[in-house]
Amino acid sequence: MIARGTGIGVFLAVVVAVLGGLSGSAPAVAGTPATGGNAVADGRAAAPTITGRVVIIGIPGLLWKDIGPQRTPALWGLTAQGSAGGLSVRTTKVNTCPTDGWLTLSAGQRARLAHGDCALPSSPIVSGQPSPSGPPPPGGAVAPGWPAIKGDNAGTSYHAQVGLLGDAVHSAGGCTTAVGPGAVFGLGDGNGRVDHYAPSPDKVTAAEWSRCEITAVDVDEMFRAYLDAGVDPHGDQVPVEDDQRGAAAAAVDRRVAQVLSGVPGGTTVLVAGLSDTGVRPRLRVAAAKGGGYGPGFLTSGATRQDGLVTLTDLTATTLKLLGLPQPKEAVGSQWRSQPSSASTSDRVAALEDEDVAAQAIRNVQTSFYWVLFAVQLVLYGIAALALRRLGGDQRSRARILGGTRVIALLGGSAPGASFLAGSMPWWQAPRPTLTLICAVLGFAGLMTGVALAGPWRRSSFAPGLIITGLTALILALDVMTGSALQLNTLMGYTALVAGRFYGFGNQAFALFAVAAILTSAWLAEYPLRAGRPGRDGPPPPRWLAYRDGKAAAVGVVALVGVVAVAVDGLPAWGSDFGGVLAIVPAFAMLGMMIAGRRVSPLRLALFCAAGLVLVLLISYVNSRSANPTHLGRFWQDLMDGDAWEVVKRKFEAMVGSLGYWPFTLPLAAALGFLFFVLVRPNRWRISLLSRSYEHSITMRPALVCALAVGVIGTLVNDSGVVIMSVAFSLATPLMLAAGVRSLELDLIADRERPEPREPRGASTGSPSAERP
Repeated sequence: MIARGTGIGVFLAVVVAVLGGLSGSAPAVAGTPATGGNAVADGRAAAPTITGRVVIIGIPGLLWKDIGPQRTPALWGLTAQGSAGGLSVRTTKVNTCPTDGWLTLSAGQRARLAHGDCALPSSPIVSGQPSPSGPPPPGGAVAPGWPAIKGDNAGTSYHAQVGLLGDAVHSAGGCTTAVGPGAVFGLGDGNGRVDHYAPSPDKVTAAEWSRCEITAVDVDEMFRAYLDAGVDPHGDQVPVEDDQRGAAAAAVDRRVAQVLSGVPGGTTVLVAGLSDTGVRPRLRVAAAKGGGYGPGFLTSGATRQDGLVTLTDLTATTLKLLGLPQPKEAVGSQWRSQPSSASTSDRVAALEDEDVAAQAIRNVQTSFYWVLFAVQLVLYGIAALALRRLGGDQRSRARILGGTRVIALLGGSAPGASFLAGSMPWWQAPRPTLTLICAVLGFAGLMTGVALAGPWRRSSFAPGLIITGLTALILALDVMTGSALQLNTLMGYTALVAGRFYGFGNQAFALFAVAAILTSAWLAEYPLRAGRPGRDGPPPPRWLAYRDGKAAAVGVVALVGVVAVAVDGLPAWGSDFGGVLAIVPAFAMLGMMIAGRRVSPLRLALFCAAGLVLVLLISYVNSRSANPTHLGRFWQDLMDGDAWEVVKRKFEAMVGSLGYWPFTLPLAAALGFLFFVLVRPNRWRISLLSRSYEHSITMRPALVCALAVGVIGTLVNDSGVVIMSVAFSLATPLMLAAGVRSLELDLIADRERPEPREPRGASTGSPSAERP
């Protein structure tokens, strides 16, 4: 007999498993506050002191394809001796302008210049000129419009604290040197001031290069080439001619050579392509030399991807190299060097290819959802009409049902196949979009073939179980081994959006959660059916013949639920905050329903509260680690009273997702399909859901809990309606496949049913048979 606390028991099992997993260390994401020997014996922190020297060269618009041994020898030599990576420059807008990039360096958080053209930064206010923020220091400068810029960024959802980097340097007794207008915006302190200013590198003497611990240099020739060519940074991307771009790259390299020749020994040089050059975002140049950066690829805890770093990481890296603590307002992670034996040419080519992949997936990602949903809905509509008019001989009906089932299974395989397609360099093909389509179809066909290859093909639910199991396994193994299939894939995330670089993105979470729910429900079918042959095929094997089928079935759900929560929620793997909030109550509901118990609104609320407690527990433990992820930082925000702003930002994004038509329209169509085709048997004469329920004990709990995880996931994630759309993309076709197979089984049963025999001696209706 099942205990009353079945759902709570499932939750406790999850808690125990997660607590065990939390003891492992997670990869670094935020820079560890460096004490630098500044702690005193009584535990109080002394004032930090600067222990390093850094030069930051900001080159708005620079791409890796601009760099070559002949055209840019200085940058090529720096890359050969140091570490290189692709730089994601996304800030608060789709395209990042030069001033946005410099302000993001200043704040260590996504920042912006809210008003004004996307042009080069304005000239600073120098000594002798009036300034609203007070007179500039002798030989220094003040960023124009700084009070308005500071107030605007403090009021955004990111609450960027511009001036943070400059204040940190000044608090430690250091000074700042800005070369070029943009550098003033990057190193300006809370009042927008830098201690020393020069308009260009050729105006800086050898002594002035070593005057301050940090120097920022604005090299704007690449972006200026676009402005000189008449390109509107707010309009469509207009490519600059190769010779113009090449000339600009050569001019940039001459400036870089001037800087490298002037900086003193022991200086760490950081190069960043700080901004885009139009509305089309790209991955820009990131390079580092000195300070432990040898030949290899750059990476960071914020991305966990070799050869990929973010603009907000630049601030964290600078602070770490200076030996200064990283304030919590700076959200990035230090650039790290991943040594590589590859040649400079091979490394540069790999980083160019990384940008090509990001561009290619951006071109097809939105249209993929339209095609996926539209093709399925058209085919399902045709199948629905055919099913409504079922008639004729049994062979015709069997062909319609069999074809519909294969199409539905292919549709259910497509989401998982889209991740497998990311393992192939499809973007390198002459026709990348066509190659990607073929790759997705090929992997979907392979998964469908496996689902229909074994003896389980005769079952109504087992082929769907194979597909959901494979989908969940693919996604789980991926996040456990570095999330290689998540980045730049159709249902994953992209480096250009920069919303996430590791673990589960919102779309992948929705797919994984629904796949795990359906897998556990359909696995639980076997102990429930043990020893009881039914219309869905032969009885299960002997090893599943438990005495108490319900207890075994609930155990299956608990086991899968523990694994799913661990994979999704642990910082080292999925690192997903909102996912745990949805998965825990959904699995608790599933356990209760399979146990035959009613899930009341009060119990559902308790299950949701249990999910909240669990994710806060994960957040707390992670916040105590040396390198907390965004999960741990949420606990820190909660303790500081800043968590409400994070929740508010995500809620507003969720509400805003309702206006994202590529997801909202297919979702509405899918809901209509479910209601009119599957749920209303009187109108359509058949009810596939009813047939599915007759052939599968766990079909109803599976679908209800899959819907529940989609609804809860929609409410607690900033992607909103995207979650539900992805959930339907897996659940709907597999549900249709199960229903169609149920009709096939009914057809087979009718065909095998023996014809009724007439009683002996009955009249045949023939006059000759009658007695006279």
